[in-house]
Amino acid sequence: MKEKLRKSGIYIVGDVHWEEHICQFDDSKEDLADILIPYFKLGLENNEFCLCVTSQPLDFEDAKEALRKAVPYFDSYLDKGQIEIISYTCLYVTGRIYDYERVINYWIEKLNQALESGYNGLRLSENTSWLEKKDWGHFVDYIGKMDDIISKYQIIALGSYFFDKYITTNIIEVVSSQQFSLSKEEGKWKKTDYLGRKRVEEVVFEP
Repeated sequence: MKEKLRKSGIYIVGDVHWEEHICQFDDSKEDLADILIPYFKLGLENNEFCLCVTSQPLDFEDAKEALRKAVPYFDSYLDKGQIEIISYTCLYVTGRIYDYERVINYWIEKLNQALESGYNGLRLSENTSWLEKKDWGHFVDYIGKMDDIISKYQIIALGSYFFDKYITTNIIEVVSSQQFSLSKEEGKWKKTDYLGRKRVEEVVFEP
């Protein structure tokens, strides 16, 4: 049976259900680390298998070193395989083909392995700064399919998006199916709640 709530590690989010898909908008490496470090720290401490898919500006080595500095005994978690940190090139890109069905199957496979190993579930993050404009339509389809998958499994996911890379309509497409998003205003993180596409448009287009 699924546990009702898990600790997100993100102070403005609090506890979340399995099946949560958190949307983070950021502008810098520091913004990414602000959310990723406490998010994964709590996952490791609460017996979850953690998977971090990296891209610039917070690449594989940056993510590993940031977690090592912040998480006690991080190397022991890494050595026993409770956390994996991989580059997006290892997962999303096959030649020039972005195979999202393969990615979703990979999440499910990792979750099954985690449960068999005695972990409570899968906590993952994916930084999407590598996406090109030409791939955006395919990515929106992937987000929809991923939301369907997450709703059935013991998975918590965090998707990170760079504000400067996306136009307003892209942002609306990403968050329309989400309950909330995280963004930074005047140096402080803000949680914005949504109730469908109309509410998203009101928030995004408000002066």
